Amino acid sequence: MSDFNTLELITDSRGFATLWLSREAKNNAFNAEMIRELILALDRVQGDPSLRFLVLRGRGKHFSAGADLAWMQQSAELDYHTNLDDARELAELMYNLSKLKIPTLAVVQGAAYGGALGLISCCDMAIGADDAQFCLSEVRIGLAPAVISPFVVQAIGERAARRYALTAERFGGQRAREIGLLAESYPAESLDQQVDQWVTNLLQNSPAAMRASKDLLREVGNGALTPALRRYCENAIARIRVSAEGQEGLRAFLQKRAPSWQTQEPRS
Repeated sequence: MSDFNTLELITDSRGFATLWLSREAKNNAFNAEMIRELILALDRVQGDPSLRFLVLRGRGKHFSAGADLAWMQQSAELDYHTNLDDARELAELMYNLSKLKIPTLAVVQGAAYGGALGLISCCDMAIGADDAQFCLSEVRIGLAPAVISPFVVQAIGERAARRYALTAERFGGQRAREIGLLAESYPAESLDQQVDQWVTNLLQNSPAAMRASKDLLREVGNGALTPALRRYCENAIARIRVSAEGQEGLRAFLQKRAPSWQTQEPRS
């Protein structure tokens, strides 16, 4: 458990954390307090070298209904500079989640509106229920998905982002999978079982190799070939081959045994 008001940060003894959005009575809608606590929680996760990956979830019926109505009403009464401060805080959250050193998996049920799509897009992977409902709803209330837009475009592509940002159409889990927002979509009743399978699979992998792969893919970006990128990739494989986990993984493979990170006892 954790000492947050709007979140729960729970560390599993196997070496990963689950960050729960926990304003169930408000459908996990964002407000200034939740954004600040999410930033603090991610800092805590980033500073814990024992964690292999992070799972992001929402308590209750919905992942997140987007921005809290009372918070939006307060924002409408603020001047430009104060609104700019709020936007910078939200941007810090999105950029920090996107740049987290360990892999991130979002799990989506119910509604995921507005800024919630930003959180999902910032994660490395996302899965959800077939009956989940997604919406870039900002234009319906005279706003724009400004801060989250770079991450949404990276997740679903420019063309789909234009459609859903301009129409504010709702779409379900299977459509979210088709456009790349979700890696997989499942019947709602089997979602928790599928989460367990994803967690089990991720626990098979070298923690250091997952971090190195995330750094590598961030550097590779869209894959445009340059001499600098070639040198980076050459150095990346050389570094990891001589690393402790790289050496252990190769020895385990050649000796036909499980590597050490698959056989470690859970921490109490």
